[in-house]
Amino acid sequence: MSTDLLLALVVFAFVTSITPGPNNFMLLASGVNFGFRRTIPHMLGIGGGFLSLLLGVGFGLGALLTAYPSLHLALKLAGGAYLLYLAWRIAMSRSLSEKDGKAARPMTFLEAAAFQWVNPKAWVMAVTAMAVYADPAAPFLSVLVVALAFALVNLPSVSTWAGFGMALRGFLADPVRLKWFNIAMGVALAVSLWPMLR
Repeated sequence: MSTDLLLALVVFAFVTSITPGPNNFMLLASGVNFGFRRTIPHMLGIGGGFLSLLLGVGFGLGALLTAYPSLHLALKLAGGAYLLYLAWRIAMSRSLSEKDGKAARPMTFLEAAAFQWVNPKAWVMAVTAMAVYADPAAPFLSVLVVALAFALVNLPSVSTWAGFGMALRGFLADPVRLKWFNIAMGVALAVSLWPMLR
């Protein structure tokens, strides 16, 4: 891969990882409700799950979805339904986790990793990255390079959203502000689904 193409890949990975979408809205809400430290497994799960999705798409899963559009549609519908469920849970949250005990908890590593496989934005990112940046002349190596570029860029990008949420915790300690913040995050998460399901 040429230096120019590698730079373009890193920029693509950064822009798609840091812009608003389901993962980043959930991390912002998790940073507010659970703090940065308790959100780390969620962040790592996003990175690990997306890495596995990239490798899957790069090594043939993308072609399978192209060959079977009904499978692609089923994946979109399942992902959309789960995303709406998560949006509802966030919107209905009413207090910071330390006050709730067992009532609320952040997403685990495995939950966040599994979510990448039904996250419409993650699929769009993975398919686009592999279609544009993987080299058919060197498929194995180029798929690994694309996956590595995303792995290096993803964690710092998503950490920004969780950190911003952590910074808002003091302001949102007021139950009324927190209620409206969580409702806004739930609505934003649901709305983020629209461009990806068209």
